[in-house]
Amino acid sequence: MVVPSYLKSFQALELALRTGSLRGAADILSITPAAVGQRIKTLEDYLGIDLVVRGRSGLRPTPALSDALPHLSRAFIELAAAAEALDFQRFNDIQIAANSDWVELWLLPRLPEFRAAFPNTRFCINGEGDAPLRLGQTDVEVSFGPRRQDARHAPLFADFLIPISSPENAARIGRLRGDRLEGFPLLHLDFYCNDPSAIGWPEWVAAHGHRASAAARGIRFQRIASGLEAVLSNAGLMICGLALVAERLAAGAIVLPFSPRTGVWTAWTFQARFRHESSRGGPVARFRDWLEAEAGATRRTLAELAGSPPPSDR
Repeated sequence: MVVPSYLKSFQALELALRTGSLRGAADILSITPAAVGQRIKTLEDYLGIDLVVRGRSGLRPTPALSDALPHLSRAFIELAAAAEALDFQRFNDIQIAANSDWVELWLLPRLPEFRAAFPNTRFCINGEGDAPLRLGQTDVEVSFGPRRQDARHAPLFADFLIPISSPENAARIGRLRGDRLEGFPLLHLDFYCNDPSAIGWPEWVAAHGHRASAAARGIRFQRIASGLEAVLSNAGLMICGLALVAERLAAGAIVLPFSPRTGVWTAWTFQARFRHESSRGGPVARFRDWLEAEAGATRRTLAELAGSPPPSDR
C-alpha cells in the first residue's frame, strides 16, 4: 500500500491528466508547474514506472496507469464530497487560492480590517494561514485574466500601466535633458505580458520618446513584488500596474516620473471566482461583500490617478 505521504503526488497526477497539462494542475493547486512535475516524478520513482507521457493533445496516461486511472479519479471525487460534507465543522474558515502578488501587495495589507469586523473568521490562503488546508475545492480563487461574465465571477479591477520609480530616480530624471532615459536602467515586468492591451518599455518609448536606444534591455521580473523591491532600491524604472502599489504611491515610496497620460489600461482584470455553494451565505458571503467594496475603492483610486475610468466602465 502506498503511504499517505504520496496523497499530494496522486492529487497532482490526477489533476495533470484531467486538465491535460502541468500548468493546468498548477493553477488549481496554486503551485508551480515544476512542483507538479516533481510530485509526479516522486510517485514514479516510488513505483518504479512511468505514469504520464506528453502527446499532441496534452498529457496522457501510460499503459501502466490506464487501468488504475478511473479508480484514482473516483477517489478524488469521493474525497471532495467528504470535504464538502465536513465543511460544517469549519463554518468560519475561508479557503483562498490567489495570485501571490495580489495576496502580498493588495489583500494582506487590508485583511486586518476584515478580521477586526469578523474576528472569528479564519483564513487559509494558498495553503497557509490559521485555518487548515482543505482537501476539497477552495471558496475563492483570484486571478488576473480575461474578464468573465457569470454569477460565479466577481470582477475586481482592471489595472493601469505606467512607469514608476523611486523618488531619488525621479529627481535624477528631472535633472536630465533631451532623451531623459538614455542610459538609464529600465526594469521589465512580465506579469502583464499576455494582456492584449499591455505595454512594455519598447512600446512606451516608441509612443512617448525619452530614449533613443536599448529600450528592450534590462532586468526582467516575473513577479510584481520582486520588481517593486528593485524600484524601491533605486535599481531603475519599471512599467507597472498601479492597482497593487497605489498605497505606496500615496505614501510617497514610489512616484510617477511621467504624466498619467502616458499610461494605458489593461484589457484583463483581477477577478474573484467563488465556489457556488460557498457564496450562498455565512463568512464567505460576508467576505465577498467586503472584497467587492474594497475593489470598488481601488477602482475609484485608479480612475483618479489615470484621469479616467477603464474603457469597460465607460
